[in-house]
Amino acid sequence: DYQDAATFDALRRTLGSVERPLFYLAIPPSLFGTVVSELARSGCATQARVIVEKPFGRDLASAQALNASIHQSFPEPAVYRIDHFLGKEAVQNLLYFRFANAFLEPDWSREYIDAVHITMPEPFDVRGPGRFYEEVGAIRDVFQNHLLQILSLLAMDRPAASDGDAIDAARVALLEAIRPLRAIDVVRGQYRGYRNEDGVAPKSRVETYVAARLEIENRRWSGVPFLIRTGKCLALTATDVGVRLKRPASALFDSGASAHRNEFRFGLNPDVFIALTAQAKVPGEAMIGEDVRLVEHRCLSDEMEPYERLLGDALRGDRTLFGSQAGVEAAWRVVDPILKGDEPVLEYDCGTWGPEEARRVAADAGGWLEPSVVERSREPDT
Repeated sequence: DYQDAATFDALRRTLGSVERPLFYLAIPPSLFGTVVSELARSGCATQARVIVEKPFGRDLASAQALNASIHQSFPEPAVYRIDHFLGKEAVQNLLYFRFANAFLEPDWSREYIDAVHITMPEPFDVRGPGRFYEEVGAIRDVFQNHLLQILSLLAMDRPAASDGDAIDAARVALLEAIRPLRAIDVVRGQYRGYRNEDGVAPKSRVETYVAARLEIENRRWSGVPFLIRTGKCLALTATDVGVRLKRPASALFDSGASAHRNEFRFGLNPDVFIALTAQAKVPGEAMIGEDVRLVEHRCLSDEMEPYERLLGDALRGDRTLFGSQAGVEAAWRVVDPILKGDEPVLEYDCGTWGPEEARRVAADAGGWLEPSVVERSREPDT
């Protein structure tokens, strides 16, 4: 019973001479304040760390209140806001790939990049009683946290160092540079049949789909659209990043190549890969090109699970893969203006890519990039 002080007194006795305990709060957010306060009163919080499971509030104001409540018992360096997406090997590789390769950095800006797409479709419904989803919706469930974290790793400037504080500072600076969303930037949808789910209001306006266009107002990215879409009951399962480069300023070869674009693709789930689409010459006398795809593919089935990695990091006091107060509040500032908006929630059929109106969001960027599929080469017959 989290309301009973005896619970925490018993916990203190059980801990005995343990030093630096780590408390993992996978509990309803409404109880965070009560629990951290009782941990401090009972002496459990001395030299301790605390992991806070998402959601970190419902909007900017509640996130700020939650942070203030936790800080009454735990200082910021002892607070670990966990987002399992940051523990995924493929997501960490975004950060490594960007800053470990000399060929990439000169091209990674508005000078060469035309648009960035982040897509996270899921083919299933809300999976169980809809009462929980009624409280969150797609924006709070994955957009404000998972997808903005991916965006920050893709777009942030080079950190001053490789330690957790420097990486977090670079992520926060990027999030603070994102222009808060406006109604015109967003299309919200709801799959047909959602209102029949158990626990869902008959006239629910909770979105199960969101497509948004974000602008980053800094020197590196000004004018480049960052296009994010996610939703339930869509065509397939994927977490996919597409970075579309601009066309060459002048075409040296009149081969139809101007219709093609160079692209970087990052498959994060379920296929994990990095791919580059480029133009190469078709065999023959004519200087005619075709798209070729260079793919590095990895199967991560035997890799460490995200929570395994993150809990281990927290035990060691490594905050690199955890969210900070500044980062959480910066992400809420991006979505806060549209959380209570009166924009329509458009119905869409299951198995599709969402409402037709979502095409508008990406229209001037050449349309949405569908998630990429790795074509594995077959072993030769023997």
